[in-house]
Amino acid sequence: MRLSQVIAVLDDLYPPAWAESWDAVGLVCGDPDQDVRRVLLAVDPVAAVVDEALEWGADLVLTHHPLLLRGVHGVPASTPKGRLVHRLIKNDVALFTAHTNADVADPGVSDALARAVGVTGELRPIVPAADDPRRGLGRIGELPSTLTLEEFTARVAGGLPATVWGVRAAGDPDRPVRTVAVCGGAGDSLLSDVRAAGVDVYLTADLRHHPASEFVEAGGPALLDAAHWATEHPWLAGAAASLAKHLDVETRVSTAVTDAWRLHGADNQGVK
Repeated sequence: MRLSQVIAVLDDLYPPAWAESWDAVGLVCGDPDQDVRRVLLAVDPVAAVVDEALEWGADLVLTHHPLLLRGVHGVPASTPKGRLVHRLIKNDVALFTAHTNADVADPGVSDALARAVGVTGELRPIVPAADDPRRGLGRIGELPSTLTLEEFTARVAGGLPATVWGVRAAGDPDRPVRTVAVCGGAGDSLLSDVRAAGVDVYLTADLRHHPASEFVEAGGPALLDAAHWATEHPWLAGAAASLAKHLDVETRVSTAVTDAWRLHGADNQGVK
């Protein structure tokens, strides 16, 4: 396959027009005419992922997070990001990003997160897209049966890849949980929408102390805060399957744990 053919499929699955105005999606480096036989998928475009791509012989790395989100004036090899770009180009490995356009896709990042933690049945966006109510930010769905918050927290921890961050819960451990809202990645901007939706619990990442505390004190749904990387990782397998369905390429989900947090100094006992 030509890289241009792979890009055409990716742009169909995750149209760049769906990305936020501040985002940087699409082809970062690579020749559209180059051959692509192997595609490595990862959340983050970091050195460990490039190491894996080169070792496996990947021709394309598809990541969720952009490498060059903010404007740059150069990519010298004396900088971490410049060094990564130089390694990719020297080894004829292309880099492509699907970020907020994958977040709002149907299915997208939050669909995969919901399924990973046991939400079944039909899913609907927390904030639907203006042009298509099936797409949008976050997802809401139902568990097959009611669990306590403590039980659901354990289910989430078991359904997501392990990180030292783990899964933190805010709310009464015995609170019944059936209707679940999720948002892969940083989702505190949706707190008011989640409250209005009347769900029992909201799972996302990167929640800050004051908004979370005020939300729970005001009687909002329970909150679950997982590692950013872990909430977006489930999307990779689905994206890989979609590529393999449409293209004659070999896909692989990166085994590198690229969560930024590496150590945890406390035990995992909850406070009741």
